[in-house]
Amino acid sequence: MHKCLRCGGRLRRVHRTLLERLGYMAIYQCQRCREEQVVLRRWRYHLGAGARCPLCGSRRITKLKAPDKIDRMQSGFLNFVERLANGKLYHCRFCRIQFFDRRDFPPAAEQPVENRDVVQAVQSPQRTA
Repeated sequence: MHKCLRCGGRLRRVHRTLLERLGYMAIYQCQRCREEQVVLRRWRYHLGAGARCPLCGSRRITKLKAPDKIDRMQSGFLNFVERLANGKLYHCRFCRIQFFDRRDFPPAAEQPVENRDVVQAVQSPQRTA
């Protein structure tokens, strides 16, 4: 059973509107805090700033210089378009597939949340009256 990322409660699947059906495979809602969590459709992984695995959506990918003869190559129209757009060859270590993507590696992660709070507190000290 799925668990809420916010409170740890049970998630239940909710109905989607027609527009939501185009972009999401599923929408889950927490029974405790009413937080919604979505599961993106695979074509949405081709949008965004950085390259992602077209199957699992992972950003932990490696760049290949040449095709690997052991792991399979991703097939499909979007992979073909990415190859025609001078896409680079990537490999997902979780799905063990090779695919083409025109984008570079995902942007570097920002500072952790705890550090951002400390930095903001140091930059803007509170005034006392």
